[in-house]
Amino acid sequence: MKVDVRDNNVEQALRALKKKLQREGVFREMKERRAYEKPSERRVREKQDAIRRARKAARKQAQREGLIPGPKPKVRAGAGAGAPRS
Repeated sequence: MKVDVRDNNVEQALRALKKKLQREGVFREMKERRAYEKPSERRVREKQDAIRRARKAARKQAQREGLIPGPKPKVRAGAGAGAPRS
């Protein structure tokens, strides 16, 4: 993994690195490996994860097909600042 530091801006490079690590799931894996997990607990967790992924995929598919409404669009904080008042 590579992150470029531009104009000696280390803070921005660190933020970019953290975002990449988060996207790759490194932090989640580190948390899981902190303590020993019994094989039976691992099977239970993996089964729950699979169920969660399947439900999420089914929900996304239903939204695409129009069977259920999609997520509400996020309202930006500064969206109303430029609007004319009546």
